[in-house]
Amino acid sequence: MDRYDLALIGFGGVNRALAELIDERGAALTSELGFELRVVAITDLRLGSLMQADGIDLSAVLALEPGANFAPFAGGDPEPRNEYVIRNTTADIVVEATFTNPVDGEPAISHVRWALESGKHVTTTNKGPVALAGAELRALAADHGVRFEHEGAVLSGTPILRLAERMFSGLRIRGVQGILNGTSNYVLGRMEAGLSLPDAVAEAQELGYAEADPTADLEGSDVQLKVVILANEVLGADLTTADVSRRGLSTVSAAEIAEAQRQGRRWKLIGDAHRNDDGSVTASVAPVALPLDHPLAGVSGATNAVAFDTDLLGTVAVSGPGAGRVETAYALLSDVIAIHAGRGALIGAATDV
Repeated sequence: MDRYDLALIGFGGVNRALAELIDERGAALTSELGFELRVVAITDLRLGSLMQADGIDLSAVLALEPGANFAPFAGGDPEPRNEYVIRNTTADIVVEATFTNPVDGEPAISHVRWALESGKHVTTTNKGPVALAGAELRALAADHGVRFEHEGAVLSGTPILRLAERMFSGLRIRGVQGILNGTSNYVLGRMEAGLSLPDAVAEAQELGYAEADPTADLEGSDVQLKVVILANEVLGADLTTADVSRRGLSTVSAAEIAEAQRQGRRWKLIGDAHRNDDGSVTASVAPVALPLDHPLAGVSGATNAVAFDTDLLGTVAVSGPGAGRVETAYALLSDVIAIHAGRGALIGAATDV
């Protein structure tokens, strides 16, 4: 039976949910997937670092009281020591799920780079490494014969990247549009119901949809990163955030929302990337008043959705959760499954060199 040892970098909601899944459903997952999962290292800003090559008792870690850290554990340290752990852990796969600066992608880009350089596969839910350093990191992974997987970076647990890569073979994807941020979608829906932007944001914050500072969600910078990923991964572009024009919700007035309703339209913050006749790719983030028969117009609440424009099938739309700790943990699990499935290809590639 194959086994993959994991190092969890960050132990907030997402990696904690993954640990809970392995702890509670480990035997069932092993039976279903054909391989075992074991956590051998964890780092976290609050808890410190923990390395146990024979496997960490996840029940004990998950039961830690607030304010506790890893110091009392064998192999524990009150300091996170991320680089040391990533480079020296015996893990096969580094699972990167830290809070990351969307401007420079740090510290996640460094975490991914250290892992790949040390010959470890990586799965991450962070947008920054993929959008800001994707080409470099994919090349680094190839150089070291490992995989860099990031399904959860765009739509959390909804597998749109793998869908486009594996299920759309034979189709030409001409463009992609998406509602890629649940906070902005919820806020626009509440504004359509008559709330002001500040009141809609306050409600979203109370429900846990919006951060204390929701600027990245409302003004489109979160979606901008996701559009870069979609353009580059799905359309084969080579865009940066500077290539993606951006306007946020502050450019839409209550009067415009009311007028759209009268015209049978609905405002959505749309991330768009499409291929031009000359082969170039144009991308943008902007509020758009969609006609009600548009496949994205009926997507409500904090749900996300993507519509692919294809040559043979026309528009293919996929919707699902764009956030959530359990949903995003599933994206990490799906990446591990992809690493397992691709292991033969990597071995073959290494043999051919």
